[in-house]
Amino acid sequence: MVVVVLHNLNKQGKTYRLATEKDLKIFMEAEKYLEKKRQELMDKWGFDPVPDEPMPPKETLGFRVQRYGMWKWSDLFNSRQKLALITFVEKVRQAHQKMLNEGMQKEYAKAVVSYLALINGKLIDKTSFLCRWLSTSEQVVATFSRQALPMVWDYGEFNTLTNEFVEWCSSVVSHLSRIFANSITNITQSSATSLPYPDNYFDAVITDPPYYDNVPYSYLSDFFYVWLKRTVGDLYPELFATPLTPKAEEIVAYSHGENGLEGGKKFFEDMIGKAFKEMYRVLKPEGIACIVFAHKSTDAWETIINALLNSGLYLTASWPIHTEMKARLRANESAAMASSIYMVCRKRAENKTAYFNEIKPQIEARIKEKLDQFWNEGIGGSDFFISAIGPAMEVFGKYESVEKISGEKVSAAELLEFIRKSVSEYALTKILKSPQLGGIGEETRFYLLWRWSYNGAKVHFDDARKLAQAIGVEITEHWGNGFIKKDKEFISVLDAKERGKKFLEREKFETMIDILHACLLYWEQNKRKSISEILEGTGNQNNNSFWQVAQAISEVLPEGDKEKQMLQGFLYGRESYTKEAKSVKDQKSLFEEE
Repeated sequence: MVVVVLHNLNKQGKTYRLATEKDLKIFMEAEKYLEKKRQELMDKWGFDPVPDEPMPPKETLGFRVQRYGMWKWSDLFNSRQKLALITFVEKVRQAHQKMLNEGMQKEYAKAVVSYLALINGKLIDKTSFLCRWLSTSEQVVATFSRQALPMVWDYGEFNTLTNEFVEWCSSVVSHLSRIFANSITNITQSSATSLPYPDNYFDAVITDPPYYDNVPYSYLSDFFYVWLKRTVGDLYPELFATPLTPKAEEIVAYSHGENGLEGGKKFFEDMIGKAFKEMYRVLKPEGIACIVFAHKSTDAWETIINALLNSGLYLTASWPIHTEMKARLRANESAAMASSIYMVCRKRAENKTAYFNEIKPQIEARIKEKLDQFWNEGIGGSDFFISAIGPAMEVFGKYESVEKISGEKVSAAELLEFIRKSVSEYALTKILKSPQLGGIGEETRFYLLWRWSYNGAKVHFDDARKLAQAIGVEITEHWGNGFIKKDKEFISVLDAKERGKKFLEREKFETMIDILHACLLYWEQNKRKSISEILEGTGNQNNNSFWQVAQAISEVLPEGDKEKQMLQGFLYGRESYTKEAKSVKDQKSLFEEE
């Protein structure tokens, strides 16, 4: 323990003081009393009040704490937190018994303690080893800042004797209670792969299915499940029949199973395919289905496209909608998407076959039409590439089978490759504000497109390779000696600063992006003469394409980016490099005359 934070309800702000021996003594007393209380409740209830269930296997998607010796759910809480939480569990159970003893209606008592259990769940979220102290707002941040359980190296211990959760939950219940009673006629819980409804039953089916391998829903829900089971498990025996949440049929592409990543991918595709077929079955012939999906990986989109094509549903419209906070934690660490794609589908009315070469112009025209709209709406980066899948599927999905001239079926992977190539060319002409790309090499196009799509984020190798392939770049030829860096299964692109002084020791700079990076490093060192020499020597002093690229990269980078600042300074001095070059020429000329 380092610091104790104090707050007076009648005053603004917080007061900080160093932890004392007394603070530590109080904590140690709680640790001793926990064992006594735990044994007392175990004897009374017949089960351990502290969750002793195992956490998921090591390396499960989203989990990192097992690496540090945390193997049970109880390992996520210190002794004082455990004591507080089992005491609240006990009080909820006592409240239920007291209401029954006083003759309160059974269902009413059950409803009241159910709400109390949910309030307790909110408290649990803010009472673990994984809660962070947020200095900007001076508060403890709950365990689930995002849908994962990563390790944190220090934590804030929340004061559990507060009523903020009662107020928070009360406001939620009050809001939800305003829903008109007759607006929802029936709620059922069932598997998406086996719906309890007859054929051609619904006018519309709306679903937001799991995003491939993004979130380990069932494993994360165990965090709350193990406590809820102890609090109200006896009131809902059908919901808490298993030690942990059921997982066998959960449609998520887990890679920690016996067959690894490939096994997880196949399971997801098979199960999501079954779910889409069930949607098709229960949908009326003229009905619509709306499917929401968000994932930056083309593997994930491959599985969704295959599942859709095999289900008999086809896209009639799609639109990317911003659904994520720009400042969310994942967005700062990775190339996570900011938009979800809303896909409106109908039942395919007829089973036709088409040749890919014949419908390619239609696909390109539809992509361009929609990309014009998306560009004007301010959609960009990796979201832009994913947004083009819907328009392409509007044409492609009309047919039961799309084939090559050879008769071989066109795969989802081949369709995605065609989409990437079309979008890459479109995006480059927009970013550069010119339809002419002839003077700009493939490596430079790739660098510009990467900065626009991902900036400084790491991207999985396969997705990086596919983007490079669309431009005509083989990334394996560039890492180690170029601007592309490989780190395990991830790829990142180095800016001028990251390439560093060693990069300037090269004898020749052949690609446009290499020349630009050399100029930026010389600019930072205030070596205008070196800039002039490299520009003159490579023929870029008056090359509009070169300056166009420099300006375009500057515009796509975010405010505060170091390379953006270097580019702005470099571009500002453009005329001075021409003067410097002229001065050098004049000096040489005078020397030659003498």
